[in-house]
Amino acid sequence: MAHLGTKLLFLLSALCYALIAAAGNNYYDILQVPKGASDEQIKRSYRKLALKYHPDKNPGNEEANKKFAEINNAYEVLSDSEKRNIYDKYGEDGLKQFAAGGGRGGGMGMNPFDIFEDFFGGGRGRAEEEEQIPKGDDVIVELDATLEDLYMGGTLKVWREKNVIKPAPGKRRCNCRNEVYHRQIGPGMFQQMTEQVCEQCQNIKFEREGYFLTVDIEKGMQDGQEVGFFEDGEPKVDGESGDLKVSV
Repeated sequence: MAHLGTKLLFLLSALCYALIAAAGNNYYDILQVPKGASDEQIKRSYRKLALKYHPDKNPGNEEANKKFAEINNAYEVLSDSEKRNIYDKYGEDGLKQFAAGGGRGGGMGMNPFDIFEDFFGGGRGRAEEEEQIPKGDDVIVELDATLEDLYMGGTLKVWREKNVIKPAPGKRRCNCRNEVYHRQIGPGMFQQMTEQVCEQCQNIKFEREGYFLTVDIEKGMQDGQEVGFFEDGEPKVDGESGDLKVSV
């Protein structure tokens, strides 16, 4: 009877943690990724959002500053397999208990600029320990803009063709690895577990696709100045695409 009561208490505690997680900020929603997102998807989304809401790009915008802090807080948790596993099961309250039990903390109170600098190579920390994500080649396209275009500003359309990764029949060997995570077995007690992410990935192929690219030319741009398009360069298998730079 006592064993049944202990089991019921544990289930109720887990349910409370789940309700707390649902009521608070959802880290996956903040980073705009699904709950089952891969580490690469989380890093890619964080990079886009952090650059978009960085205070240097939004001076005096308190809403953007708040968003920037939320993005970095969410990334601090979801980029760490141990913290992410605890958050998935027990929510933010579980992270706080983990920190109280001698863990590395739940990302709360972390300086968002430290996280940003670690990610983009401007500081020391976890970024030095993580494997660098492979990236495709950057592409530079020359745009025939007139002096009037540069002086007056406006938009120009450019036809662009590039390689695109598409699914293909069959499987292929991938670069996925075994992930190590920790499972809570009691208050302040965690057990290290190993889970194989995948054995084989969907086969892929490259196809050539063309589309019109809209380039915004600001008034007063100089000849040879570049307009950047994030991850619109050459694709990279098991990595992220390079950037596209349009030289006006």
